Amino acid sequence: MLLAVAELTHVTAKARLVPMWTQRIKTGLVTTTAAASLLLLAACGPSPSPAGSSSAPPTSATPSASASSTPSQTATMTPSPSATATSAAPAAPALCKAGSLTATTDATGGGAAGSVYEKLILTNSGATNCVLEGFAGVSLTADANGDPIGEPATRETTTPVTRIELAPGKSAWAEIRYTQAGNYGDCTRVPAAGFRIYPPNDTASLFVAEPHDACSNAGIKLLTVTAFQAV
Repeated sequence: MLLAVAELTHVTAKARLVPMWTQRIKTGLVTTTAAASLLLLAACGPSPSPAGSSSAPPTSATPSASASSTPSQTATMTPSPSATATSAAPAAPALCKAGSLTATTDATGGGAAGSVYEKLILTNSGATNCVLEGFAGVSLTADANGDPIGEPATRETTTPVTRIELAPGKSAWAEIRYTQAGNYGDCTRVPAAGFRIYPPNDTASLFVAEPHDACSNAGIKLLTVTAFQAV
């Protein structure tokens, strides 16, 4: 018993002789080892997601309807090159009317077998171009304001109809054939002061003073006229 107490006293004395810095090193090692273990556990665990973030993958932004419609609206409002480059076509000349024409005749064409051939000449006395096309209406009349006497002129269709554009001062002509009234035994003769001329497609007339005998009874045709031709 005394021996056991003595040994315990000896061991205790040795323990007291261990320096204090050795105990501090052991304590530090234990603390460092524990901290390293905690860091290792934290690294192995799942990382927390940031607050408020979504795990869904980001999607690409789609342009808004207003943004996509802006270019088309701008293109619609911008005039096309063809629209700006195209100019309006000039207006076509109007038909020649009696108010812008003068009428004369030229009887130098001669005659044969009781007929006289002469030119009916219409001249553009207006300030703009006009179109003359077709046949004139021609009748013998007592005076400039009188009614036609007998039958009007018959159309001679051997000359083709052509479209004639008359500039101011320019003329076109048609041929009139007058058959002598004396060639018809049943003709009721009436003196005529000249020709009443209706331009093609016109209801107004011109007068050319040129005395002839006319037949007042119907059915006797003293006059024929061709389509107008360019001079």
